[in-house]
Amino acid sequence: MARVKRGVTAHAKHKKIFKAAKGYYGRRKNTIRIAKQAVEKANQYAYRDRKRCKRTFRALWIQRLNAAVRPFGLNYSKFIDGLARSGVAVDRKVLSDLAIREPVAFQAIVDKAKAALAA
Repeated sequence: MARVKRGVTAHAKHKKIFKAAKGYYGRRKNTIRIAKQAVEKANQYAYRDRKRCKRTFRALWIQRLNAAVRPFGLNYSKFIDGLARSGVAVDRKVLSDLAIREPVAFQAIVDKAKAALAA
């Protein structure tokens, strides 16, 4: 049987790890054993924080909406309840954007929610 030399494969694997570890500090960027650990940990953080990012943005939109509906005599939960009763299906991201960029359109939506709550 022919002898298999694995240098090319090992070099390619290491190259992939070192490319991912580019910019790391100290031996984390140029020693394979430590670089591999650093890259694995970085990937764990990246996976976790992709989920966390969605959560934090939703929280931000809710805070913005709460602040935006307070001058109209509502709080966030009453506002969302009014939207549900009036049948307005606009998500929090768009509502938050409307509150900042289109105050007149947002006021119309708030009036609709208020009317639904009163009825």
